Amino acid sequence: MTIAPEGKWIVGGAFAAAVVAFLFWGASSWPLWIVAVFVAQFFREPRREIGAAEDEIVSPADGRVVFVGRAESPADGTEAVKISVFMNVFNVHSNRSPASGEVAESKRFAGSFLNAALDKASEKNERHMIVINSAHGKIVCVQIAGFLARRVLCHASVGNVLRVGERYGFIRFGSRADLYLPPHLRPTVALGDSVVGGITRVAAK
Repeated sequence: MTIAPEGKWIVGGAFAAAVVAFLFWGASSWPLWIVAVFVAQFFREPRREIGAAEDEIVSPADGRVVFVGRAESPADGTEAVKISVFMNVFNVHSNRSPASGEVAESKRFAGSFLNAALDKASEKNERHMIVINSAHGKIVCVQIAGFLARRVLCHASVGNVLRVGERYGFIRFGSRADLYLPPHLRPTVALGDSVVGGITRVAAK
């Protein structure tokens, strides 16, 4: 188990504050130690062996499936199969490419910070969208900030070639990932299912 690079300075700062508090106030510093441990578990980055085949479609995040159905793609307005994964504060918050392919578009949208479990968060919240040209067709993956999340980090740029399950971003503190797939694909997950980013297969032909 390691700490995600996006959170190393935050985790370090939290533990430094706890140590300083302990030196001044001793056992009374326990609330800061609890905060430090919580921050460390949030930014944990477990070592993960990605065994998905190049033609598979996997979950872009750890969490719970909160939407499965037809929707309009935010990239071009065409019909798509939408799968949404909600990440609570106890989930791993790294984001992984759902499929292999080249990044054709990468775009950030300003917005609100509503509860990411709500469907309207897909359109109202701050978010970052990437479009992947895959063997299955155009796949859209959207990182969405939540009520506590104030920073969506996307490391994928136009022209980058991603492999299925490859880590490409991170969202800080409670969030959501929306996946828009070509309409000919069939979801293999259902509402309420728990999924693991880069591991759980979410759709098939």
